[in-house]
Amino acid sequence: MLLTRGSEACAFPGVWSLPGGGIDQGEHPDDTVVREFVEETGLDVRIVGVRAVLADLARLPDDSIEHTDRIIYDVEVTGGTLRPEADGTSDLVEWADPADRPLLPFVAGVLGVPFEATAIDGPFAAPERTGPVQRFGAYALATDPAGRILLTLIADGYPGGGHWHLAGGGTDFGETPEQGLARELYEETSQQGRITGLAGISHRYDPAAVGPEGVPLDWHVIRVVYRVSVEQPVAAAVTESAGGSTAQAAWFTADEARNLPLTELARDALAQAG
Repeated sequence: MLLTRGSEACAFPGVWSLPGGGIDQGEHPDDTVVREFVEETGLDVRIVGVRAVLADLARLPDDSIEHTDRIIYDVEVTGGTLRPEADGTSDLVEWADPADRPLLPFVAGVLGVPFEATAIDGPFAAPERTGPVQRFGAYALATDPAGRILLTLIADGYPGGGHWHLAGGGTDFGETPEQGLARELYEETSQQGRITGLAGISHRYDPAAVGPEGVPLDWHVIRVVYRVSVEQPVAAAVTESAGGSTAQAAWFTADEARNLPLTELARDALAQAG
């Protein structure tokens, strides 16, 4: 496995990880992994699949708690020359047996290497947001046994207001994507469902978006879409408190849904659903 070692510039120097890093504002996560890979290893890669989507908490050296959402890609090398990163958060890159290296917990979990988990108890207070807004969201391509599709109407005053969208939204601090999706699905539509697979990874960048308070937002959302089976559907209704971003929820046949004003995420999901 190709691994990178944390440098003195990172929170956990000497600990090994997978090549990768943070998504720049406005950047598609697919582009991020390719960019970060060449920066940290010198190798060009192409994406061949998505291994996992997960979230974890870490206690940093200053005793603060950091929440990180992660998309783990499978890639193959297409060119370049292996070399370490210069003056970055890693200082060494090697093809190595993961069992022979001290690994970050999320890496050990993904690779199936035993590790001693450290419990970090909540509740957690999310850090105050300043500057550009970047959110991680989990969404549902939700269907019922009759083949209907579940959609939500974005409330006026929010980005995409007046368009029908997939149920879901931003995950909370300390939540996994699956936990966030289950919460959002119930809050927005009153449904409970079962995740059956991953439908895709996407993003939306709108630097001119205006929030409900009329304040401009440099807004970027990273989105993971799950296939969800709602085996015992109920009448779709919004349960979250008034004033939220969801105005309405409803079940539609595929033909009905295609005639609605849809967000691009909902259009892409309908195309996948057939």
